[in-house]
Formats: sequence, structure tokens, C-alpha cells
Amino acid sequence: MSQLIEDLKVLFTRDLNRLKNEIVQYHSDDALWSIQKSINNSGGNLCLHLIGNLKAFIGNGLGENGYVRDRLNEFGAKHVSRQQLELEIDETIRAVHIGLNSVTEDKLTENFPIVIWDKPTGMSYTLIHLHCHLNYHLGQINYHRRLIDHNEAANG
Repeated sequence: MSQLIEDLKVLFTRDLNRLKNEIVQYHSDDALWSIQKSINNSGGNLCLHLIGNLKAFIGNGLGENGYVRDRLNEFGAKHVSRQQLELEIDETIRAVHIGLNSVTEDKLTENFPIVIWDKPTGMSYTLIHLHCHLNYHLGQINYHRRLIDHNEAANG
């Protein structure tokens, strides 16, 4: 197994556990789904989006687990419990590991098996992008949690 794949497994696991930590830190399930002012996406919807993204592209794209993504539901679902999101994050960690374990040295030089953008992209580039995407939204969730919890404490 390549060092890149081993490093990505460590980083995805670390950051998906950080996602789980953010989700459980919301002071209530309602706060997780709160939308205020110009915030368009709740922490819950961003979490569902990350789960769907990684299960689709790494879990199914690489691990061929049969996952079918429902992107509309990622942003349309409301009020999934924090406990259920924790379980789904754990499933995502397993799917990411299985998918990454399927990437051989030879596959690293090939294109990613799913065209995500307008044209095929290399395996390494796509996997690094997916990790960056996770962290982009992880930061948004952290900010959302602190803002919502602060506003609800100030108004409550």
C-alpha cells in the first residue's frame, strides 16, 4: 500500500472523528439543524453532505459498496438525531477505509473511476481534493455550531 493511501486513511479517520466531535458538541439536536440570517446550510445538512460525498466517491467509487447518493436529501433532510449522525459517520469511516484499501500503487497513476467534474481527474488529485472538501465543510460546521450555540444562549 502506498504511503499516500496510508496517510489519507489516517487523515480521513482523524477528520471524520473531528466531524463526529463537532456534531455531539451542539447543545441540542434542534441547534444542529438551525438556520439563522444568511446561513444557508445547517450543521446537520453539511454533515449529511459530507457523509454522502465520501460514501459515494470513496465508498462506492473505489470500494464498490453499492451506495447510491441522494444529494437533494443531504440538503433537504431535517432533524436527524445527533446519535444517528454519529453512527453514519462511523459507517463512513469504514467505507472510506475499504475504498482506500482498494487503491493499489498502479491505480494511483490512473484516473479516478468516477468523473466528478467536467473531465477525468487523477486518483491522487481527487483523493486529496475529497479530503480538502471534508475539511472545508468541517470548518463551516465548527463555525455554525459556535455561532448558533452562542446566539441561542444569548437569546435563551
